[in-house]
Amino acid sequence: MTPSTAHVPIRRVTDETASDAEDLLAVEAPLEIVVVARARGEAGRVERRLGITMRTPGHDRELAVGLLFAEGVITRAADVVAVEEGAGASGGLVRVTLGDDVLVDLGRTERALAVANASCGVCGKASVDVASFAPPAPLAPGVPRIAPRVVHGLAARLRAAQPVFGQTGALHAAALFDAGGALIDLREDVGRHNAVDKLVGAALLAGRLPDPGAVLMVSGRAGFELVQKALRASIPVMVAVGAPSSLAAELAAAHGMTLVGFARDARFNVYAGAERIAVPAEAAR
Repeated sequence: MTPSTAHVPIRRVTDETASDAEDLLAVEAPLEIVVVARARGEAGRVERRLGITMRTPGHDRELAVGLLFAEGVITRAADVVAVEEGAGASGGLVRVTLGDDVLVDLGRTERALAVANASCGVCGKASVDVASFAPPAPLAPGVPRIAPRVVHGLAARLRAAQPVFGQTGALHAAALFDAGGALIDLREDVGRHNAVDKLVGAALLAGRLPDPGAVLMVSGRAGFELVQKALRASIPVMVAVGAPSSLAAELAAAHGMTLVGFARDARFNVYAGAERIAVPAEAAR
């Protein structure tokens, strides 16, 4: 497997000195995603390359499954018959074989993944209707209930569980916690979308979705496309170290998700779904 970090020679310069040294960087490399499935307008099964995404190697199976889930190509783990890793023409390759009852619109899927693999999950779309992104499983109102002290502790727990970030300082992270702040799982990647797709793909394959008590924490900002991925996974609470966008807050509010931003330095802002956050007086009881 391709390593997630690489040693590179550098020239280290200060105001007074210059010396040769070595640095450790996060690897960014292409991953080809291939789907084998029944397709609209085709006789029988077809194998089609859906696209290439740039990612940090590692957890590639989960990345491919999570991306297909986020884009609605699959709706459950049972839709996936096999996931195989190998070498492609451009680098790594993951081949996902879908069940006979899954019918794929390859044209739509290829267009969706071409957009999803860009830096913005909705760039190029003519319009965005936040009401159209309903989660497959409705979110239970007010569940889970989370104490502010739990939210305060998530950023430190996330940072402590980022091994490659600790080495390189270059990766985004996404993690699932329970309502008490216990870490369930974490994934890292140079792309924040990839980190969430890896995490959701792992949870889907492990049978942990939907989870009405799940809390998603991301190491950067909360953009529209990340909230959309969380809603697709029916995750009721999303916490970000950075800021959300206005459209992300609008999407979360439209579908009953709790969206928290700036969760650092013993404070945070709640942009949607404040009913899931216990007020300090309640939390002290």
